[in-house]
Formats: sequence, structure tokens, C-alpha cells
Amino acid sequence: MSDYQMSRIALGARLRELRVEGGLTGKSLAARLGWPASKVSKIETGKQSPTDSDVRAWADALHVPETMGELTGRLRSLETHYASWRRQLAAGVRARQEAWQLTEDASGTVWNFESAVIPGLLQTAEYARHMSLRTTTLHRTVQDIDAGVNARMQRQQALYAPGRTFHFMIWEPALHMILCPRDVMAEQLDRLAGVFGMPTVHLAVVPLGAALTVVPTHGFWIFDEQLVMVETIGAELRLTDAAETGLYRTVWRELHEVAVTGREAHRLIARARASLASM
Repeated sequence: MSDYQMSRIALGARLRELRVEGGLTGKSLAARLGWPASKVSKIETGKQSPTDSDVRAWADALHVPETMGELTGRLRSLETHYASWRRQLAAGVRARQEAWQLTEDASGTVWNFESAVIPGLLQTAEYARHMSLRTTTLHRTVQDIDAGVNARMQRQQALYAPGRTFHFMIWEPALHMILCPRDVMAEQLDRLAGVFGMPTVHLAVVPLGAALTVVPTHGFWIFDEQLVMVETIGAELRLTDAAETGLYRTVWRELHEVAVTGREAHRLIARARASLASM
């Protein structure tokens, strides 16, 4: 069981304890809050994460305002493992990029696998602009696109810092994914082909047709083998449990076994670049 799930179950158990001490059934509390009874049940059993307003309403309904400090503390701990994109982007794209930079700057070795997009630290400004626009449009959040792109470009300075090592691995379909105008994608592939030979960067491509032993479901980052960050459609996950981070290290190794590097990887990028001209 992950740190996140254990924290969610523990918070749910504490909320249930407060309800029982208050002498209410789940249905009675739900009625008092104006919620479906199923919501109370899901929160108490760790199947649903409460929001800050849910926790506050719970404490108010049970007349235990003195527990708010404890409950919000537990909730904040939970949110360090799971944060919805709408909340993450509430302060804008720039703030999110700066938060990522803090994590990267604290790490000596970074591994990044992407199954559908070009890794952020290897993106051109225009490609990054289109990725940011798609994300903010989907989640209907602040669209400080220019500031966000500038912050992402600033993050890329880490690639030139001595003593740092970045391992990037891309599934070949990402080279053909048209998420921006074709001329922008062409420029992006040219940029990608240009990173070979950088002393701090190691780039590999998992080719289509390779026999896989694991499923490359989504992209992920590994920081110094201690922290894994995963970007899903709805949220960002931060995983620190040794068993979970170990799984991602295993997936990386399995994919890297069939990945190609050097000239072979460059050839796949060039092939994707040439295919743009034929469309």
C-alpha cells in the first residue's frame, strides 16, 4: 500500500472516530452536511480524499473546531503525495515550473521517461508554449503562458551545470505525436537531435516493435532514486515509499533494456522529422 493511500485511510479513520465520538451515524452526519451518505462512507474508508472545505464542514458539524489544526495538517500531508492539476495550476504555469525547478535543483541525477511528449527539459520554447496552452485549457486554469514558458526555459539551464546527470528516455510514438503545428514539431525534433554529445545528457528511444516486458503507461521522473513524480491527466503524484519508487526503477531498467541510443536513436528522430515533410 502506498504512502498516499495509507495517509488517506488514516485521515478517514480519524474523521470516523470524531463522528462516532459525536454520537452520529454516517447517515445522520451526511444529512447534517447535505451530502450523500456514500460520500461520508468513502471518505471514512479512504476511498475518497476530502477537500479542505469537507474537513472544515465535518469539524463544524460535529462541533469540534479545536480539531481543525490536526485535520488540516493531516490533509496537507496527504496532498504532498497527490495534488490535482487544477490546484497545482491555480497560481499559474510559472509557479508550477518554479516548483519543479526546486525539486530538480536538489537532485544530482534525474531519470525521465515520456511516452507521449518530448521531455520538458528538452522542449523548445514554442513546443512548450503549445503544451502549456493545452494543459491550462483542459483544466481551465490561469493562462500565464509566456511566463510559464520563460520559467521552463530557465529550468533547462540545469542541463549545462557540471556535476549533474540527466537520463531521458522517450517511447518512439512521442516523436510522431502532433500536439502542435508541424513546423513547431519539426523544430522540436531538430532540437532533440542536437542534444547528443552533451556531457550531462543521456538520451534513449524505445522503438516501436520492441518486445516489452512492462507497459509504458505514462511518463515519470525519478530524482536520486528517492522520489518519483508522475503526471496523470488529473493530478501530479509524489511517491517516496521505497516499494513504489522501486517499481519505477524496475520499469526504467526494463524499458532501457530494449531502448536504443546514439546513432540508432538519432536515426529514429531523423525518421520522425522526415515523416513531417511527407504529410
